[in-house]
Amino acid sequence: MDEHDYDYILGVDLACNAAHVATLADAAGRLVWSNYRFRPSIAELQALWAKVPARGRLQLVMEPTRNAWVPLAAWFRARGVTVILVPPEQSADLRRYYQKHTKNDRLDSVLLARLPLLHPDGLNQCQDLGPADPLRRTVRRRAKLVQQRITSLNRLTALLELLGPGYLEALSGSLASKTAQAVLSRYADPRKLLRTAASRLVQTVT
Repeated sequence: MDEHDYDYILGVDLACNAAHVATLADAAGRLVWSNYRFRPSIAELQALWAKVPARGRLQLVMEPTRNAWVPLAAWFRARGVTVILVPPEQSADLRRYYQKHTKNDRLDSVLLARLPLLHPDGLNQCQDLGPADPLRRTVRRRAKLVQQRITSLNRLTALLELLGPGYLEALSGSLASKTAQAVLSRYADPRKLLRTAASRLVQTVT
């Protein structure tokens, strides 16, 4: 769908902790309904979707407020909706303008629903999900690091078994604890451990 080819515009005023507010306008800017409150749960998104006239081509307009816009963008894009994000610099300009005339610096859902008519060439169509892609990369990186840690611990355990089976028994069979790491980093050599005073060992592990 072309970003100018739509039957209805859904403006959503996002909130980070409270309910979002939605307004639906037709292509001429006439309000179909306004100030509908919802939260981004599946049930409430489906209820919101049911309020859009059937077979109407829809455009969703939001400000990219923190990460609150990402679940909505993903949900609506999966249903073929064009998602439009208001650029931050344009948001600031519009806030300054409307604050002069309305004493309100918020871009509410009614204004967002009519924004494509007011400034059709100044909006950005959402092409990705912003922080979702970096999050996936970070999760994959974490999974790789966890696997590397497990491999290293298994290797250390095998070496410790060769050094002396009494070590694993004394360390409760685990090298993952801070106590085990503190002792072995200083006293892996059993001869050095035997020469170390008990008071020094207590200081090491506390």
